[in-house]
Amino acid sequence: MKFLDQAKIYVKAGDGGAGCVSFRREKFIEFGGPNGGDGGRGGDVVIECAQGLNTLIDFRFQQHFKARIGGHGMGKDRHGANGAAMVLKVPPGTQIFDEDGETLVADMTEPGQRFVLCKGGNGGFGNAYFKTATNQAPRHANPGLAGEERWVWLRLKLIADAGLVGLPNAGKSTFLATVTAAKPKIADYPFTTLHPGLGVVRVDGREMVLADIPGLIEGAHEGHGLGDRFLGHVERCRVLLHLVEGTSEHAGKAYKTVRQELEAYGEGLAEKPEIVALSKVDALSPELLKEQVARLKRACKRMPVVLSSASGEGVEAALRALFSVVGAARAQDARDETPAEDVGWRP
Repeated sequence: MKFLDQAKIYVKAGDGGAGCVSFRREKFIEFGGPNGGDGGRGGDVVIECAQGLNTLIDFRFQQHFKARIGGHGMGKDRHGANGAAMVLKVPPGTQIFDEDGETLVADMTEPGQRFVLCKGGNGGFGNAYFKTATNQAPRHANPGLAGEERWVWLRLKLIADAGLVGLPNAGKSTFLATVTAAKPKIADYPFTTLHPGLGVVRVDGREMVLADIPGLIEGAHEGHGLGDRFLGHVERCRVLLHLVEGTSEHAGKAYKTVRQELEAYGEGLAEKPEIVALSKVDALSPELLKEQVARLKRACKRMPVVLSSASGEGVEAALRALFSVVGAARAQDARDETPAEDVGWRP
């Protein structure tokens, strides 16, 4: 399935049905009076967060969505049927923006969450509604109101506990394939990863979701390489695993390059908890390994984790470091959601 994380769509709610002009025509009823029914309400356009979806590919080949119109009123005081709603299902993590691309309309994060994007128009009144003591035979009815319509942007931001960041060929896809059942594309050339990937990590009886995004290069915030568009997929992560390639010319400079791009992107990524790891250490000599670790330690102001996804060295240590941050964040969320105990009034 092709990964699609952004789409622009047009949505329109159904128009309300028109009211009816009708009069009773039964035999032997001299003054039957009006009996035109009201029109039905137009259908709404509803966005629903659905479990099991992880891409916006359903909006790739269809961009226009319209709900059903309300039924027209009929004689004998028959009310028109309400129009059926148009329900659009999106994956968890989808944000809905207005046509300007900046105004946030809704953030769909929980499966089952629903949001009415456009409301259907009300049905028009039939002539029976307008009957009064002084106007006992009204000969007019209301048309239905038009439903709301708008253009919106759908942007998917994957919901994961931890995210992988780093330069191209830093070993992010290899790490993801090693610790999860995901099968990302792995090759010895830059920008092997073109779309974000997800995998579930299991260590010590615990689970977390790990997200991998395409690599960043210097100037990514200006559109260089694949740009920083995919950084939105790690905005919701609780912790970042920053992989620095051990075979690079200077591990400290490689680390600072990615950090500068995170700061230029904003959205709080630079302030997120970060685990720094030197990858591909199985290809380094002991002398070069010591030198690269020292360079990276000076750049990030902490002792990095030394790992190799190929040999498995340091992988468990990196995962346990991630789980420690994720576990603490989950515990804090649980405490925030628990209401304070009501101890009642005490004299």
